[in-house]
Amino acid sequence: MFTSRVARSLAASSRIRLARTAYAKAPILRAYATVPISESDPDYVTIVEVGPRDGLQNEETIVSADLKVELIEKLARAGLTHIEAGSFVSPKWVPQMEDTIEVINKMERLPGRHYPVLVPNMKGLDKLLETLARHPKSAPSPPPTDEIAIFSAASDVFSKANTNCTVAEGLARLEPVARKALDNNLQVRGAVITCPYSGKVDPKKVKDVTKALLDMGCYEVSLGDTVGTGNPTSIYTMLDAVMGGAYAIPPSKLAAHFHDTFGSGVANILVALSMGIRTVDTAVAGLGGCPYSPGATGNVATEDVMYALRGSQYTYPGDLETIADIGAWISEKLEKENGSRAGKAIQARKKEAALMKERERDGGDVESIAAHEITPLP
Repeated sequence: MFTSRVARSLAASSRIRLARTAYAKAPILRAYATVPISESDPDYVTIVEVGPRDGLQNEETIVSADLKVELIEKLARAGLTHIEAGSFVSPKWVPQMEDTIEVINKMERLPGRHYPVLVPNMKGLDKLLETLARHPKSAPSPPPTDEIAIFSAASDVFSKANTNCTVAEGLARLEPVARKALDNNLQVRGAVITCPYSGKVDPKKVKDVTKALLDMGCYEVSLGDTVGTGNPTSIYTMLDAVMGGAYAIPPSKLAAHFHDTFGSGVANILVALSMGIRTVDTAVAGLGGCPYSPGATGNVATEDVMYALRGSQYTYPGDLETIADIGAWISEKLEKENGSRAGKAIQARKKEAALMKERERDGGDVESIAAHEITPLP
């Protein structure tokens, strides 16, 4: 596990000290050029849509680049502002993401939108930087992306299974990746993922890894219950430990990434929001899963979270009805069941409304025909 000795060693480097200074001076809100006016609201909830990356990466049948592009564009036009567009990982391990360069070059990039990509190592970052270097600075459209995401497990067991190294070794490898990305004007977001093998992870370990990622220069760290076993009680305990005690981490530096395996995803997000967190990761139609956790279902659905926040103190980007349509569309394209309860209910309501209109129209025709038939001939 990531020991305090390794933490001190990492923190001692001059590069980390510089990153820590930047982190301490960073504003609470995201430092993007275009920020929606509503984001200044203390109860504005940023939704990071992870469907096109985390949601699709485990699909057994390869999803075409054109379909991925269409999904991303639909989500952006529906008002979502942060959409994971892909990942620069080895196609040997994640063949579904092999076409990420094609996707981010093809997709429409709307102003005020951000399309982060997962970059797990230096090789992936170099490939991304090569892609960005080919984008003309004078081009009218924004560059393919302005942000990367890096991640670490919170247990050695999962870290070795996922990246063939311990947590401490993985963090040491990520530090130069984060530094180089920052040097190239890319935002860096971190993620801590739970372990499907060792059971409950010590919240202190989650806190240690989170702090290490922030010290590297990540503007925010997403805490992931990627196997979906958490419930409101365990999520509260974990967040309370991360945000309390020595070197407490403020909620403005955290995000919630919960899966919905046991149906607690929305409830867990509500707990996170009640504790001050204002960024949540979701996936349209509940796309996704965890390849290392048998039975684990997808990410908590974007539609379900939006519906849960309707009429509450919280505001969020995007239009629920449109997102529900997108969820139904992508589920049909993938030939799988829509994983959003709210999405399915909204679609059922729309079908019923359409049927009622059709019945009214047909009924009027029948009455018209009947009246014509009984009209006396001259």
